[in-house]
Amino acid sequence: MMKNFKNISSIIGLVMLFFATSCDDTTDKFYISDPTAPVLTNLSFSQLELDALNTSNPAVTLSWSESDYGQQTAVNYAVEFASDEAFTESYTAATVTGRNTITFSISEINATAGNTGLNPFEWATLYTRVVASLGTQQGKPIASNTLNFDVYPYFNYSFEDYYLVGSATARGWNNNDNNPPLFRDESNSQIFYYTGYFDKAGSDAGDGRFKVLETKGLWQPQWGTSYPDLDDTDPVEASGGIASNPPGIPNPSDPDDMRDPGRFGVTDSGYFTFTINFASKTFSVESFDESGITSPTSLEIQGSSVETTTMTALTFDGHIWYATGVHLVPGELAFIADGNAWGSTTSFSGVATDGGGSIPVIVEDDYDIWFNDLTGRYIMVPLNL
Repeated sequence: MMKNFKNISSIIGLVMLFFATSCDDTTDKFYISDPTAPVLTNLSFSQLELDALNTSNPAVTLSWSESDYGQQTAVNYAVEFASDEAFTESYTAATVTGRNTITFSISEINATAGNTGLNPFEWATLYTRVVASLGTQQGKPIASNTLNFDVYPYFNYSFEDYYLVGSATARGWNNNDNNPPLFRDESNSQIFYYTGYFDKAGSDAGDGRFKVLETKGLWQPQWGTSYPDLDDTDPVEASGGIASNPPGIPNPSDPDDMRDPGRFGVTDSGYFTFTINFASKTFSVESFDESGITSPTSLEIQGSSVETTTMTALTFDGHIWYATGVHLVPGELAFIADGNAWGSTTSFSGVATDGGGSIPVIVEDDYDIWFNDLTGRYIMVPLNL
């Protein structure tokens, strides 16, 4: 019996020695050679005029020979575009793995042209190449040859615009009466402001209330507080969360009953700054001291983009000025307040200052233009883009 036990012990020792030496074996390593560059196949066209009416149609198909890293492994391919052959500021339009062809739609090429800095409604050259790499860290990158073609982009207005409606605001609960827009932040298109007069005429729960609409004349989509709209049960809050309809908010007593969001509001008449952040889904209402700020006696829009146009102040709040259906062409403009030129450097929306330069207009269209002399904020909403 003791002899058998010794034999079993010897066998176990040999097995353990085998595993120990196997764990120390590092001969199975992953080696790659210097990769060969992918080669883009020449395009069959040299000019591409983008059709704004058929944006989902295919525009460009790129194909290339695969890059060889000396191993059977999936290779990443980043498809880059740029406005210059040196790819000084390249834009990666797509990344694929284990494939050597990709098709871009008209809308994707149009967006790519904009992201590389090309202007709409102008012929310009767009450069493209493919960069191969390995793994999640894009190791051993190597670029292909470069192709180019001339492109004529249309304009892609990528912004959302929002409008006030409610008893606290200039147009009451009329959703299609030249409702004042919110003023979009010049650097973050998800943040909007409105600084101005809000009215609370009485003590009724419906007084001093308002909501935000995405389209004048339509009640949906609409934005409000994260409370469901249930017979004056939505409290007036200085800050909180926001919600929209669609999708609506479930009625706590009946989850299948989707209700409109609650109403924003003020507790007293006066000047306030309403801020809404569609990224963080939050809002705030803060008191604003307008004392000492005098509105100009007249306000005009002037510049190479526009025939001189007189703006009108809201009767409800004389600090908010507007001009509707103003035809603008590419160029620049400024707000002339009692002879002083107020401007900035950002298109569509921003903060104008006295002597702040000229506001660029990059695309021709008819615009509703609004200016707030309390803050210098402006917004130009195109009507046909």
